[in-house]
Amino acid sequence: MVQIGYARVSTLEQEMALQLDALRAAGCDRIFEDRASGAKTDRPGLAQAIAFVREGDVLVTWKLDRLARSLPHLIETVNQLEKNGAGLRSLTEAIDTTTPGGRLIFHVFGALAQFERDLIRERTRAGLAAAASRGRRGGRKPVVTADKLTRAKALIAKGLTVREAASRLKIGKTALYDALTSKTAVPKENKANVHDTSNVAYKK
Repeated sequence: MVQIGYARVSTLEQEMALQLDALRAAGCDRIFEDRASGAKTDRPGLAQAIAFVREGDVLVTWKLDRLARSLPHLIETVNQLEKNGAGLRSLTEAIDTTTPGGRLIFHVFGALAQFERDLIRERTRAGLAAAASRGRRGGRKPVVTADKLTRAKALIAKGLTVREAASRLKIGKTALYDALTSKTAVPKENKANVHDTSNVAYKK
């Protein structure tokens, strides 16, 4: 069994000596390093370490937060190592996936990650349902409201161009033109107050 070390610090100002000393003391002959923030996805040192390990090897890290940027990323990394027949060992948390206890911990981690994803989806659906019951829909609010569309048509009827009407109402010319030429731009309750514009050619 060969132990491969991995160390990471967030910035150039941080020292990596503590991690390197601990990894060498644990028996790591080869150590890969990264200098990157915890949220950064591009970690060439980690990618090289995972590609380097062979079946029966163990990737050793000083602490789990040095290895992964999130719980899903941690589980993904462990699964990737397992596919290569390798394990993971964390010195600070005393976790070793080559042991039954270590594998059990990561099964629990996986269940927690799925639980978190399910909760987020449930909250999102509940929030959308609550908004819909109050007459609101998800997504961005339209730039051209029914009121502004009605006012724009009145201005255009007086001889203004689309550009001039948009400028008066402080909205984009393109957005207004799209709203004017759209058959679904006006809610049903407001259609009685607006003229049919499906066959109208507007001056931009």
